[in-house]
Amino acid sequence: MSLDTLNKQIKTDLSYLAFGGPDWSQPVSHPDGHVYDVVIVGGGQSGLGAAFGLLRERVSNILVIDENSEGLEGPWVTYARMMTLRTPKHLTSIDLGIPSLTFRSWWEAQHGAEGWEAIDKIPRGDWMNYLRWYRNVLNLPVVNEVKLNLLEPGDDGIYRLHIGGSGAPSPTLLARKVVLATGIQGGGEWHVPPMISDSLPRHIYAHTSETIDFNSLKGKKAAVLGGGASAFDNANFALSQGVAEAHIFIRRNEMPRVNPIRQMEVSGMIERFPSLSDADKYAAIRHFFKHNQPPTNDTFERAAAWPGFHLHLASPWLDVKASENGAVVTTPKGTFTFDFLIISTGLVTDPALRPELKLVEQHIARWSDRYKAPVEEASPLLDAHPYLTPGFAYTGRSEEGEKKVRGLFAFNYSALINSGISASALSGMRYGVPKLVSEIADQLFLDNREENLKNFFAYNEHEFTGVWSKTNVPAKAQ
Repeated sequence: MSLDTLNKQIKTDLSYLAFGGPDWSQPVSHPDGHVYDVVIVGGGQSGLGAAFGLLRERVSNILVIDENSEGLEGPWVTYARMMTLRTPKHLTSIDLGIPSLTFRSWWEAQHGAEGWEAIDKIPRGDWMNYLRWYRNVLNLPVVNEVKLNLLEPGDDGIYRLHIGGSGAPSPTLLARKVVLATGIQGGGEWHVPPMISDSLPRHIYAHTSETIDFNSLKGKKAAVLGGGASAFDNANFALSQGVAEAHIFIRRNEMPRVNPIRQMEVSGMIERFPSLSDADKYAAIRHFFKHNQPPTNDTFERAAAWPGFHLHLASPWLDVKASENGAVVTTPKGTFTFDFLIISTGLVTDPALRPELKLVEQHIARWSDRYKAPVEEASPLLDAHPYLTPGFAYTGRSEEGEKKVRGLFAFNYSALINSGISASALSGMRYGVPKLVSEIADQLFLDNREENLKNFFAYNEHEFTGVWSKTNVPAKAQ
């Protein structure tokens, strides 16, 4: 099968499902312009999957915006530096159950069934190419180079999105519902320990989420802080780009070896996670955070094979300072000097850290507002997460707050405690997207509850038009 043949097959498959039927949602007029039923912020895999899901619900008055140039959405060709995805290749995601839309179908259309059997994991660049194809073959309404600067709730239930960027069609967009499909960092910010940010000039360190000029580091020494998968991805990539030495520093006494995601993928913990009690959810994600995702075995082996690779266990950074020769790092096992530091210390989640949420974050309920963990389990990091509904909607701290945040959805990493990894990992997308779009559709319907019911009760269009032309004659009595 060629890619052209696959594209035709997709159209046929979708037509059999009556995809593209008429919208049922009532349009809303506004003196300031067009009102979208839904604006999705983020055109990466989460945003694209959400858009397709809404179209399947016959909600087509939608728009997806992304601050990046077309084809550069998400991390895959920007700051992601792994060679392959970590997810097993057979797991499906934003195809939403349509076989012809899976990565496997796209891959086999170009490389055949033998080509699929030949790959162990999905190459990172090919995943991005699949997402580009997915967007185009479904004709999803994405506008690039549009950045959300501020989200302003209105008393009329309409959100005003203040936007910028060269692709912005206007200074503002109006929407009844807003989905923040903004990825890992979309619920907070990438974390750099103050010990580093307060002590070093900005040009000698970078977080793994940032652009790094590896060409300028050729022949030099770099240190990576952190022992998770991303740390090894960056060390391996740095060495492949000519960095002479890459040192990984881990505070643990041994490498993390357990990846809870693998257990979740086969045990029902992804798809059924929302059914757990709050206490169970909190305990599960606390356990999840304890097991930093380890590198894949092939990534570790590639990194370890480089002559310039060094691994420092039980080596937390106690002090960092600048010198004429770069950054001086002190650990319990000695002091080291590096030309550049790569920080792989994850992120912090809190709606207060998001500038676009400045006008609403004080109304957003956190986990600390809804659940008090036992003292021995309490975690400020978990407590700061937003408390969401099963369909990823923010909830309010008060009745007034509920009105301010109704219609606002967090389909990003900040949903971790409420929904597990269904909004933050490819292996969870197939379960998360339907829950998201179902709750959005429910809200749109209930927002017009009175009119919808009025139209239902008033409906009087005759469907049956048959006429009985014979006269009934009673049977003759016997």
